[in-house]
Amino acid sequence: MKSKLFIVLLFFCSTLTYAQFEAASYMINGYTLPYKVMFPKDYDATKQYPLLVFLHGAGERGDDNEKQLTHGKDFLINSFQAEYPAIVIAPQCPATSYWANVEKHTFNNHTTFTFGLSDKATPSMETLTSLITNWLNSGKIDQSKVYAGGLSMGGMGTYELLWRMPNTFAAAFAICGGGDISKVQYYTKNTALWIFHGSADNVVPVQFSQQMYESLKFAGNEVKYTEYPDVNHGSWVNVFQNKELVPWLYSHKK
Repeated sequence: MKSKLFIVLLFFCSTLTYAQFEAASYMINGYTLPYKVMFPKDYDATKQYPLLVFLHGAGERGDDNEKQLTHGKDFLINSFQAEYPAIVIAPQCPATSYWANVEKHTFNNHTTFTFGLSDKATPSMETLTSLITNWLNSGKIDQSKVYAGGLSMGGMGTYELLWRMPNTFAAAFAICGGGDISKVQYYTKNTALWIFHGSADNVVPVQFSQQMYESLKFAGNEVKYTEYPDVNHGSWVNVFQNKELVPWLYSHKK
């Protein structure tokens, strides 16, 4: 009986070990970005793997290098540890910054967003693009299979990544975000995109995703759009249960 219990515990511990994200940080030009990295099960350092960049929302900003996985951790582990093995990096944006260069105005419990006022990257985005480039040059990444995705502020950051690194990503997903539609021309036909939003979102209006979808479709980009009826801002819960998302990502390569 004891031997059987020991085997079960050993299996459980080994499962926890390979499922853990490892803490890391990246610094350039005096600016440090903490991030978590996850390697596939049975990682082989002699092979190259797909890369997924996952961007969190505004509520998970900070410097603890933990909160960025508040939403999506199980989705990432369950999807990219074994069935669709990939190296996953999940950076954390500081509390005083934002992934995308967006004007945000909150007044009387109502928030408005304005995109496209400046092309200057935020320090977090500038550091993130350098971090991604560093991984792409590491020899560990299959550069034909690089993907990105994020939720809310991370959805906004995903759109911005696509136009700042237009020849990098094979496919991406953006959840309840928004972006500068004038930049669509920079990643038209370079990256397939799947957009998600809840129709009842009272934090980031659904119109931002609808406009992005129409702009990308008009420009000839490969784009899908899923809108969840009567779902508020937490539409990522629905997305992470979508069994088609990860196979769809992996069906694309550069």
